[in-house]
Amino acid sequence: MKKLLGIGFWEFIARIILRNRIIILVSIILITILLSTQWKYIRFTQTEANLIPADDKVNVDYDTFLSHFGEEGNLIVIATKDKHLFSPKVFQSWTELMHTIKSHKEVSLVVSVDNLQKLTKNDSLETFELKPLVDPTKIQDQQYLKRIQKELFTKLPFYEGLLFNKKTGAVRSAIYLDKKIVNTKARKEYVLNDLIPAIQKFEKATGISLHTSGMPYIRTLNAKTIIDEIGLFIGAALLITALIFFYFFRSFRATLISLIVVIIGVMWSFGLMGWLGYEITVLTALVPTLVIVIGIPNCIFFINKYHQEYHKHSNKAKALQRVITKTGTATLMTNITTAVGFATFIATNNVLLREFGVITTINILAIYTLSLLVIPIFFSYIPSPIPRHLGHLERESLTSFLRWIVNTVKYNRLGVYITAICLLVFGIIGIGKIKVSGSIIEDMPKHTAFFEDIRFFEKEFDGVMPLEIMIDTKRKNGAMKLSNLRRMEELEQTIMDVPELSKPLSIVNIAKSFNQAYYNGNPDFYALPSAQEEIFLLPYIKNSLKHAKDNQLKSYITTDGRIARMTTFIKDENGERMEDIEAHIRNKVDKLFPSPRYEVIITGKPSVFQKGTQYLLDNLLSSLLFAFFLTGGLVAIMFRSFKMVLVSIIPNLLPLLMTAGLMGFLGIPLKPSTLLVFGIAFGMSVDDTLRFLAQYRLELSRNDWKIKKSVFATFDDAGISMFYTSIVLFFGFSVFMLSSFGGTVALGGLVALTLSFGMLSNLVLLPSLVLSLNKTLANQQELPEPTIDILEHTDEEIDELEKSNK
Repeated sequence: MKKLLGIGFWEFIARIILRNRIIILVSIILITILLSTQWKYIRFTQTEANLIPADDKVNVDYDTFLSHFGEEGNLIVIATKDKHLFSPKVFQSWTELMHTIKSHKEVSLVVSVDNLQKLTKNDSLETFELKPLVDPTKIQDQQYLKRIQKELFTKLPFYEGLLFNKKTGAVRSAIYLDKKIVNTKARKEYVLNDLIPAIQKFEKATGISLHTSGMPYIRTLNAKTIIDEIGLFIGAALLITALIFFYFFRSFRATLISLIVVIIGVMWSFGLMGWLGYEITVLTALVPTLVIVIGIPNCIFFINKYHQEYHKHSNKAKALQRVITKTGTATLMTNITTAVGFATFIATNNVLLREFGVITTINILAIYTLSLLVIPIFFSYIPSPIPRHLGHLERESLTSFLRWIVNTVKYNRLGVYITAICLLVFGIIGIGKIKVSGSIIEDMPKHTAFFEDIRFFEKEFDGVMPLEIMIDTKRKNGAMKLSNLRRMEELEQTIMDVPELSKPLSIVNIAKSFNQAYYNGNPDFYALPSAQEEIFLLPYIKNSLKHAKDNQLKSYITTDGRIARMTTFIKDENGERMEDIEAHIRNKVDKLFPSPRYEVIITGKPSVFQKGTQYLLDNLLSSLLFAFFLTGGLVAIMFRSFKMVLVSIIPNLLPLLMTAGLMGFLGIPLKPSTLLVFGIAFGMSVDDTLRFLAQYRLELSRNDWKIKKSVFATFDDAGISMFYTSIVLFFGFSVFMLSSFGGTVALGGLVALTLSFGMLSNLVLLPSLVLSLNKTLANQQELPEPTIDILEHTDEEIDELEKSNK
């Protein structure tokens, strides 16, 4: 590491870059072409984000459920509250719509009013038969349709909550997709190319608006929105950063080369995802934009240093070499610490986060390498900067801002510390107010039609997010026993008493329907049979199932009758109540189905997602501690001072606490998107710390280890770059606020805010701490010694060393 900090190493790197310009450029072009051939392997994920490790009990339980009953998220629902549904013209169109939907191979079953079956008793054969509710030859008769509507709402309680809302008159159809295609591209193609056009055709023909939802539908439109926004983010990031860059430097050439660097970086990011076989997820979709946002500050730092060096001596060749030799260590360390912020996700035991950490870490180091190689080579081929290009170094607005900071650090350090302590208290109080959200739909685009439809179904049918309960009786046909059915009925009543949950569906409902059918469809007998009634019912049920083409029970119990399934739907308001709801259900389950006689699993996508959020939260602290220790280790190696490590951590910890406090006071919950803020912001904020400290260490050697003079000299050299890069990062991350996803908006806004706090903290609090510790800290710095260390030599000494090396 000592040699890596030395001028000899970076002078060697500079010589290689400037003497092999053509070879390097050709190599970059070839790498870009090679990676572009990997774009064809890029795929968008067809599954939801799962933040829990595969071997965690939550995932094991969910996989156990899937192994018995298959994919549970295969239901799409279409509904309307329009009173004209049961008019001849509209009902005919509705029937045609359902027939069209059922005709596609991706659909396994459609349950709708037009094809509804009701159980009837056949005494002569001692069996139950399914007969159509609707006679298609009579649907042109308005009075007939009215009778059908009345019969549906008053005599078929099995379908209440499933196909209709008795109180509001809402009616819906249930479309079950083939479970094999739910997590494949075929699901997306069916929804976008077949289902939605069919629905739009119905709406155009009848003038009635339909509401559509269900996990396959939500996932498809949500994924489409994510894909559409990738281009928006890249375009907006390029435009905003280019405008800011040009405003700072007033140079088309500098702006152009910076855009070329980050565009190549974006191309590499897509190629690396294809090469590594990573799917585009809600996280990896952000990577190309992050490359732009992180790459531009690298370009700013190199170009600003080039302008500063040229401004000193007007020697272009010398300035280009100094860009590398004098900034090599600082830029390398800052990019490593940025990568560390993202690399913390690699330490988590989760594929989604690990892939995000790997791809961002690689791309951060790649964009740094591109900047280091391309920018000096580019400026070596073009004319020297003109005075207009160097004017930004003495811009009045910038120098006034830096003077204010210098005066604050010089004369008001006590005020700085008091302010820091107040902000610390503010953050700690706010942290106590933070809530955790485990909602699947929390981050979905709220201004879209499909999100409004989710709210419609939550209001009319108590949600569309399935919560599954799997009851293992550990006995063959145990789920069919009347005693266990009564236990399940009692559990269902507990579920219905929870306002956020819908009426459950299970074998109990079917048993009640059999009993009702036995009494000639009288809805008063929609109840579990007594022990005596069971004796009369059993022959009918056995005969019905024996001759049925499709066993009606297979969705609710396993073929051996041992395991029963109970499905309810949950209103996914914000996920706050999920843990309490599960605890309430579990408490009842333990009483009704005591272990070890029974085994009961409570699972489903909302449950898995909520627990994933909690898992991510539990790992946040350990990830941040890992980042602190790793960054502290880099600083310790660089400065060989424990106190310098503390000085580097404190100014970056305070912005994180402030942001967390603001989240608490503003009611922004902790969720997967906002949890990522802290690791990302820390990794990027610490860049300014290292740039300041690296320059400060250089100024110490230049100024005979005089503390105050060195600190304020650091502002002259590093202050401008720190300010420029922070502004670019602020507006760069603000691009994510253009998203229609609440989580992405929160991520962009909170990171931008945290980096702004971080800039002020590093420009005000950091130098204040250095000055307050002054000699105690300075004495721990390495004293000048006969070594070729870039951070311990003046410009004149560097010139002599360069000559001797040559």
